[in-house]
Amino acid sequence: MRRDLSALRSGQFDLLVIGGGINGAGAARDAAMRGLRVALVEQADFASGTSSRSSKLVHGGVRYLEQLDFKLVLEASLERRILLRIAPTLVRPLPFILPVYRADRRGARTVQAGMWLYDALSLFRNQRHRMLSAGEALRLEPSLNLEGLRGAALYYDAQMDDARLCLANVISASQHGAVVANYTRVSRLVRQGGRTAGAEVCDALGGDSFEVRATHVINAAGPWLDDICALDGPEPAKLRVTKGTHIIVPALTQSHAITIQSSDERVVFVIPWHGFSLLGTTDTDYSGRPEDVRPNGQEVDFLLSEVKRIIPGHRLTSDDVLASFAGLRPLVRSGTSDSSQTPREERIYESPSGLLSVAGGKFTTYRLTAKRVVDRISRAPCRTHLEALPAAGPPPDDLALGAKWAVDEEMALTVEDVLRRRLGLALTPGQGLLEAETVANMMAERLGWDQLGRQRQVEAYKRSLWLAGAVGTD
Repeated sequence: MRRDLSALRSGQFDLLVIGGGINGAGAARDAAMRGLRVALVEQADFASGTSSRSSKLVHGGVRYLEQLDFKLVLEASLERRILLRIAPTLVRPLPFILPVYRADRRGARTVQAGMWLYDALSLFRNQRHRMLSAGEALRLEPSLNLEGLRGAALYYDAQMDDARLCLANVISASQHGAVVANYTRVSRLVRQGGRTAGAEVCDALGGDSFEVRATHVINAAGPWLDDICALDGPEPAKLRVTKGTHIIVPALTQSHAITIQSSDERVVFVIPWHGFSLLGTTDTDYSGRPEDVRPNGQEVDFLLSEVKRIIPGHRLTSDDVLASFAGLRPLVRSGTSDSSQTPREERIYESPSGLLSVAGGKFTTYRLTAKRVVDRISRAPCRTHLEALPAAGPPPDDLALGAKWAVDEEMALTVEDVLRRRLGLALTPGQGLLEAETVANMMAERLGWDQLGRQRQVEAYKRSLWLAGAVGTD
């Protein structure tokens, strides 16, 4: 990939996609594969918002069964199967254990019925669940709390590298002819004859502004969606934004993810993650600016307390938190006051000017969401389920080659781009701090930074870690 702003400036496109998260990346790939001339712009780095701050799961959504949202579970289960096929290096099967305790609101029979329904909604193409006795569950995961344990369900979903899955869609879009650019912020929508006909964008690195002309515009800005809609004219807010916090702690399980029936009737996951455990997530309303989101102590304490109930032997405290991050869910605004009950399906809005805005949706169903919005502007058939996503990436165990690859092949432009979203070192115990200076020096050779520029990049990366990991403050 090359960040070619001259191609953005001089081209006339069929489609401009605003937002380089998973929905925007998926839409750009889909449209480019149908033969459309596509431009994709992202105000920061690709996947730098919600799409790198998920629970790292591709799943049907066990908890949506209780909400009777069978359509969402069916779609998610089918999309999970597609992603396992087209992205096998980025999406892998993962076994889950759902323990059932005497005090749980959902007993063993209820869980078993839900598991049969979960299998049925995957058309029995997923590996089927198995009910376990308490002894069998403990043999698989000895760290589970024995007291009150009635049994467990063993079922299967999948785990992903969310940032790299999003990036793979951007790379694929580029390979099919799309012009893509990160650090390119939309400041104004362009009108022609009363219709949206592109956008004025600002190069966040160079400061220049210019127009990108397109017949159609898709707003896939995630938590910033209402901001882009406001450029089109005054409209009621479309989003209900909720916050999800995750933490990384020392490994708590052997090889299974654990699904916990939490005290607030959500589920909390304990997920194996590169030799450690990823705990998440919370679900609370958020009213601040999307770029300011970060974990707080209350959310971290909630996750620790829920996990200690089920896995008591490790006696986790906040001192055990190795890294943390918070992301935002750009959900469709609805009438419910319970954030966990807010619908997860996507909704596509079309304004009088023709601007298409994509709100809501699950990461798992991004490909289907992209298909539905691109269907609005193209009658050519969708082919994204047929072609494998690019699997190549920077070698995580070779820092020198990894950083060079990220800059030369994957449009990494900051130290954070490399350490957080290309190599994933920000979510390891050292959080990439020891590697930051080395990466900055390597990038300086390729991007022409002077000594002051290198130091600023390292300091900016350290600040990003503080914002992501400020677990002791509100």
